[in-house]
Amino acid sequence: MRLLILGATGRTGAQLLRLGRERGHQLTAFVRSPHKLIERPDGLHVVTGDPLDPVQLAAALAGHDAVLSALGPPPREAFQSSTLMKRAASSTVAAMARAEVARLAVVSAAVLFPTRGAYFAFFRWLLRNHARDLRAMEQVIRDSQVDWTIARPPRLVDSGPGHYTSRSGELPQGARVMTYRALAAFMLDSVEQRSHRQEVVGLGPQRQVAT
Repeated sequence: MRLLILGATGRTGAQLLRLGRERGHQLTAFVRSPHKLIERPDGLHVVTGDPLDPVQLAAALAGHDAVLSALGPPPREAFQSSTLMKRAASSTVAAMARAEVARLAVVSAAVLFPTRGAYFAFFRWLLRNHARDLRAMEQVIRDSQVDWTIARPPRLVDSGPGHYTSRSGELPQGARVMTYRALAAFMLDSVEQRSHRQEVVGLGPQRQVAT
């Protein structure tokens, strides 16, 4: 497939690039700052542009099969009030309509689930500003005409299993942390398999069964 990656300079984006090339896809990284790319696999096409500009984005999107968006604020800005995610979603769906690209997989966050317990209550409080922006982002996507999948992972880390478990509309039981690679695998699987269409999907690590 021909896939356009948003947020390719981040950790999830880097895994999307690495795993996408391992699976044989043609990848385009649409980024503001190409020098910040962590991964530059062979065959990667890099386009410099502003993801908040739907005209620039639509021009880069022409001929692609899907968009995989791992956009997010820098870590130091995740606690501040912002409309970045909502504006990025508006730009993305407008560009997709212009370029006639239908399929979108996008990263949100598990804090939007009403999961009970002190652990989740703390992170909902800590990330309350970012969560507000993510809710607005999701609503923009739900109201659009694109064929979307919204992934809500728990806290993300670098090391650990690269496999995931998923549940439509809720967080898998006990899911508190998973790897960036496992999140990337889910996003690629959803577009490759045409699965979880028009669904919000909770993610977690794949549990190993004792033998």
